[in-house]
Amino acid sequence: MADADIIIVGAGLSGLVAAHEAIGRGRSVLMLDMEGPQSLGGQAFWSLGGLFMIDTPEQRRMGIRDSRDLAAADWMGSAQFDRPEDANPRAWAEAYLDWAAGGKRSYLAGVGMRWFPVVGWAERGGALADGHGNSVPRFHITWGVGEGIVAPFADLARSYVAAGKLRIAYRHRVTTLDVVDGRVTGVAGEVLADDDALRGAPTTRDVAGEFRYSAENVILASGGIGGNHDLVRAQWPVGRLGTPPAHMISGVPDFVDGQMGQVAEAAGAHAINGDRMWHYTEGVHNWDPIWPRHGIRILPGPSSIWFDANGVRMQAPCLPGFDTLSTLRRILQTGHGHSWFILTQKIIEKEFALSGSEQNPDLVSGKWANVLRERLAKGATRAVEAFKTKGEDFVVATTLEKLVAGMNALAPDTPLDASALRAQIEARDRQIDNPFSKDAQVTAIRGARAYRGDRLIRTAKPHRILDAAHGPLIAVRLNVLTRKSLGGLHTDLDARVLRPDGRLFEGLYAVGEVSGFGGGGYHGYNALEGTFLGGCIFSGRQAGRHA
Repeated sequence: MADADIIIVGAGLSGLVAAHEAIGRGRSVLMLDMEGPQSLGGQAFWSLGGLFMIDTPEQRRMGIRDSRDLAAADWMGSAQFDRPEDANPRAWAEAYLDWAAGGKRSYLAGVGMRWFPVVGWAERGGALADGHGNSVPRFHITWGVGEGIVAPFADLARSYVAAGKLRIAYRHRVTTLDVVDGRVTGVAGEVLADDDALRGAPTTRDVAGEFRYSAENVILASGGIGGNHDLVRAQWPVGRLGTPPAHMISGVPDFVDGQMGQVAEAAGAHAINGDRMWHYTEGVHNWDPIWPRHGIRILPGPSSIWFDANGVRMQAPCLPGFDTLSTLRRILQTGHGHSWFILTQKIIEKEFALSGSEQNPDLVSGKWANVLRERLAKGATRAVEAFKTKGEDFVVATTLEKLVAGMNALAPDTPLDASALRAQIEARDRQIDNPFSKDAQVTAIRGARAYRGDRLIRTAKPHRILDAAHGPLIAVRLNVLTRKSLGGLHTDLDARVLRPDGRLFEGLYAVGEVSGFGGGGYHGYNALEGTFLGGCIFSGRQAGRHA
């Protein structure tokens, strides 16, 4: 007799959604996770909670005219699907666009989610209208950020456990898929020793026992590879992005190791698009780390001047918040893995946000009073000011010469010339005096301020960087931050895993990042942001409704 109708491997967001949907159909579910109960919800807990949605009330109130057609043009221009195996990823993208323009908002509101009224404009592109990027703001920040997205489904899971409809076996690491006559019939693995480490912190891998469970279907919801730098380097597309940097920091805990995807491949599953990945270029070392190599991403407004490791100002579309992978490729062309922002106190106060729930306690609270107190008080947010004071990547100075001396102390192998930096900054500053400019970044700043949301809370009034009235000057050393896999296990629209010859791998489903957020990579080559959490929810929903 089977132990459950469905086994779900992974208690992150996509696994929780799959469980919710399956239990709603009367299915019995056994969920396994190699971490403890303190990590229920997985890496989604640490996110900013942004969701890609189309033509919402929040957008309309901000004067944004969006449509499914415009969003589809942006998605396909970013995805640039160009492989035979992209048929299913493209189909997943089309289905997700339908949902994001249709029932997504009501589905999530139905479990209690609400959104910050100012819609963010992430990944703006900055090149051609039919290329990469969001034409309009679509990044809806959930009240409660990542915690607010995880909490409704985690609470549902706990209620199902109490009702006897769901069993969660923590500290269970799956190492084998049991396959009989070509069908997955269950899983086996190791029971790990208990560990009450804080959420996100490393836990012991000491083995305390073994297990084997059987089920009609198995859903893999085990996440990506971002915490496993060896695997990231092995799959890195050198020909497209350049050589991976010698030093990278991690935007996810070390349990995001890609191990389960490899187990599935060994059993006969088809993985595609492993060379497509999404790593950020604005990473800084966390001064108060939780996991190894813990990095935080700066979500910048458009005004900081961006220099490569050699002190050369980067050209459009390599501007803050515009084109992640073009910027990554441009940075790595120098042969170094870091770059620099130079900005003013006025810019950091209005334009610096930090990724992660722990960096945004005001948004976590879900209370307007806390947001107004934090965001409109003198100075930057307390989290940003803490990084400015304690972060190893920050330099603050009253003159450019002193600033460059501090930058060179941080990166002595790539010394910068203060006079060369001054010439480039002064050239940019001369473009500020008129309401028009030939400088692409200055033009982009003025364009951003045409959007009410950016003018209110995300884009500083244009000013000269070297004007002491807006100082002090600030430099930030930026590191490559590992984050997301854009490829994964190849699935059909019901989230059923395929074999390399295109046949169904009976009994096996995959959701979330291990499936490239749907189909084996529904983003294609580039993401539009807000589509990672959304992809976890959508793919989990699909599997839970069909397994």
